[in-house]
Amino acid sequence: MSPAFTIGLGCDRGVLLETVRDAVQAALAAAGAQPQQVVAAASITLKKDEVALLALAEENGWPLHFYDAEQLAAVDVPHPSETVRKYTGTPSVSEAAALLAAGPNTPMTALVVEKHKHKGTDGRNATVSIARKTP
Repeated sequence: MSPAFTIGLGCDRGVLLETVRDAVQAALAAAGAQPQQVVAAASITLKKDEVALLALAEENGWPLHFYDAEQLAAVDVPHPSETVRKYTGTPSVSEAAALLAAGPNTPMTALVVEKHKHKGTDGRNATVSIARKTP
């Protein structure tokens, strides 16, 4: 059986679907993973109305989970960011969301792509992290 992965997503408000799609494709390629191996995507509740994230999950048939800042902040991650904390209330969105979606107590060593940043042609940023799902 092939490994299963979860994707954590962070992005600028109003990001284009193309930017998020390109970021995810690059992160999957870095992980040597295929979209069909992804069992869930996740982000912060602040993004539950972000059109590009909703569209990407629908396009791929991925369930999309949202976690609040407090849940995300409780997760140990390799690349916490004070800038992210300033805007969201948590030092990590994509890494923490990928780990939470992978299962309870998933260690940061499960991250196969830590914090892939991508700036799209729209000038907006998307950040993608990928974790190996706990069986």
